[in-house]
Amino acid sequence: MPRRVRIRSLQPDGTLTRAEFARRFRRHFEDPAFEAVEPELQRVLEQAWEGYREYRKSPRTRRAGRAFAEPDQPLPVEWLAARAAIARAERRQTSRASPSRILLISGSARSSRSCPGETGKTWRLAKLAEQLIRRTRRFEVDFLDLSLVTSEYGRRIHPCKACVSTAMPLCHWPCSCYPNHAMGQTGDWMAELYPRWAAAHGVMILCPVNWYQAPSVLKLMMDRLVCADGGNPDPTTTHGKDPRRAKELELRGWSYPKHLAGRVFSVVVHGDAAGAGALRRSLVDWLTDMQLVPAGPQAQLDRYIGYFGPYATSHDDLDADRDVHEEVRNAARELVNAVKRMRAGKLPRTDKGLKRTREK
Repeated sequence: MPRRVRIRSLQPDGTLTRAEFARRFRRHFEDPAFEAVEPELQRVLEQAWEGYREYRKSPRTRRAGRAFAEPDQPLPVEWLAARAAIARAERRQTSRASPSRILLISGSARSSRSCPGETGKTWRLAKLAEQLIRRTRRFEVDFLDLSLVTSEYGRRIHPCKACVSTAMPLCHWPCSCYPNHAMGQTGDWMAELYPRWAAAHGVMILCPVNWYQAPSVLKLMMDRLVCADGGNPDPTTTHGKDPRRAKELELRGWSYPKHLAGRVFSVVVHGDAAGAGALRRSLVDWLTDMQLVPAGPQAQLDRYIGYFGPYATSHDDLDADRDVHEEVRNAARELVNAVKRMRAGKLPRTDKGLKRTREK
């Protein structure tokens, strides 16, 4: 007998008053220089308030088209553009003629271009890996520096809204939660990052330990990649964000498509006092859950640099630790070797043909 679908909607209405909306809007324009354009700001405020009040999340849409279950349903043009970019990336990734691509991720928020005033050790280690990979014939590097979230104007990754916990089909691939123009949740970098993951044959993540966890810029990206792990590629099947339709669809049976499966990965974590091993294991577990393939034992590395030493001299400690330099290069070498084997069909998937008894 089918289970009855229930929607729990228990939290109070959080709709802002016009006065509170205006107060928050004007926080963006505290610089006295904006006083010269006050009439223009007031007109923009009126339009923004109207969009919020009418909840115009996606003011620009077009007909979904024949590729979708309900072709006449309107879909946001931004989502369709992100989907098309992923499709182009996937075609490139599967083409035998394309060079092998490594997505090399510097997962630290620290940057000499922002408040710390100094380059992070993660960035330096990632550059060692980049130099080695770029010297390999028919390999290219896509260097993703997540510190740009903290150091570039308008560069943001919005947090995951956990649609998947309502029902897996409500989590769309790529994510359709953003942009939300009504709420001012725009400029989401993930629309550009999904195709970069899709284009990669190998992924190498380097990061520090922040309070026993991944740095916030890396964790934001990780959470938003949940849609790659079972996400719904057709938002028309849930009429956008209709939780009831999504629950009914999941209960009829969901295939949990693994959109990034088969790519090879390496992980390098460094710390100064504690947590490096636990974080390295957590990242490996996360990637293998998405059915990415570990490159090998030397491609999974956790090390302490300047163990319990002063922060002020940690770069000096990295300069002196030539062994960790070579270990990072070895992690990159093993990843390169694994990608070569994977593309030549010599890195067999040991789970090929096996059906998971628990799909989540």
